[in-house]
Amino acid sequence: MHRRYFPISSHVATARRVLFPLGLALTLLASPADPLPRLQVSDNHHFLVTESGQPFFWLGDTAWELFHRLNREEADTYLRNRAERRFNVVQAVALAELDGLNTPNAYGERPLIDNDPTRPNEAYFRHVDWIVKRANELGIYVGFLPTWGDKWNKAWGAGPEIFTPQNAEVYGEWLGRRYRDAGIVWILGGDRPVDPARADVQKEILRSMARGLRKGDGGSHLITYHPTGGASSSEHFHNEPWLDFNMRQNGHTAEFTGRYDQTRVDYDRSPTKPVLDGEPIYEDHPVSFDAKKFGHSIAGDVRRPLYWDLFTGAFGHTYGHHSVWQMWAPERSPVNNPLQPWSEAILQPGAAQMQHARALLESRPFLTRIPDDALVVTNRVPTSVPGAGRYRFAATRDSTGSYAMVYAPVGRPFSVRMNAIQGPSVKAWWFNPRDGSAQSIGTFANGGERTFTPPNPGEMEDWVLVLDDASKNYPAPGKPR
Repeated sequence: MHRRYFPISSHVATARRVLFPLGLALTLLASPADPLPRLQVSDNHHFLVTESGQPFFWLGDTAWELFHRLNREEADTYLRNRAERRFNVVQAVALAELDGLNTPNAYGERPLIDNDPTRPNEAYFRHVDWIVKRANELGIYVGFLPTWGDKWNKAWGAGPEIFTPQNAEVYGEWLGRRYRDAGIVWILGGDRPVDPARADVQKEILRSMARGLRKGDGGSHLITYHPTGGASSSEHFHNEPWLDFNMRQNGHTAEFTGRYDQTRVDYDRSPTKPVLDGEPIYEDHPVSFDAKKFGHSIAGDVRRPLYWDLFTGAFGHTYGHHSVWQMWAPERSPVNNPLQPWSEAILQPGAAQMQHARALLESRPFLTRIPDDALVVTNRVPTSVPGAGRYRFAATRDSTGSYAMVYAPVGRPFSVRMNAIQGPSVKAWWFNPRDGSAQSIGTFANGGERTFTPPNPGEMEDWVLVLDDASKNYPAPGKPR
């Protein structure tokens, strides 16, 4: 088969002559009939919105090996499944972690010629084009990682390191031009720490890649950074002008303290930037990477971080499944003992339950929501309420006082300061995170403290208490406004 390659010169000017003859911009990705709206940071710098100002709830899925391992039929199956569950972002990597440079994709293609970032393989990227276009057609943005981290920092993984500040900018500009009109959010990094001994050059590689992306796409897409476990983009890059919002990897633990509570730390940073947990604990993942001690996570373990992150300041959330991120199938070598093939794992309950949090928050004013754990009255024994470990309560409210929400991970009575709501009467609801249903508790005169007991007292079942200013006549939680 005759293959056409589009090399990139080490000099950007030469690259433009090669790639864009006669002054014509090369847009290899055909635009969908109805392009997804551009995303931008909200005026208060805590959320993302579309270019028309509509709130954007990021409901993501980690599909790191999507471009590398799936053929088009399989990718279509995956994407349609995620669209049906109201995911609107999938996070995938061009130069993938699992020997993404040297192990070919489903069509026998490698991404680069001679592992040179200035010489991308056109045939490989045509497959990437197809997946990006198909995702966009289904209403899904691609959280696009130009490379996994071991290609610029071989802290671990297959490597090899191939990037320099010079070729990173050229590669970034090429990608930016290619996907200029696509529904994309750029995600630099890729689960590798910045090595203190080589921090200057590694940071410059990332700055250069960001600079190239901006040149190529004209600034049409947001850029963030995916850090290593337990860390945040803010640690090294918060003040970088290219970093539009912070991404955390709170990681594969099931406890609130020390991981998910750090979302609030990024929310409170100055200058203000939106924050998102881009990799919490995956469903069916060895808890804390120690299955012999803690077993594998279940749907409840991925629901808790969803509400912890959202109620402590995140503008959205990314879910993950341990079989899906690696697109594991029985013929492939497994990473950390996945429990089932990806094609079965996409049907796991945790994935379907993520959409209920999106529906809940979209059913109330979105851009005025703030974290406020002071809503919950501290018990005589604080480790009971607001709790600790897997049993931590979290609260959020509208800054204007029109509603408040408390996430209760267990069926334990708790008290709420009702004056967080501004109206004279408060309508209360229980929202079920497992199926998205809501049941009315009643309407109460506002003032003082009131105790609520979740519908299943004593059980390890999570609920969300929703308190509304009754005069607002909001719909049942989770129903469209």
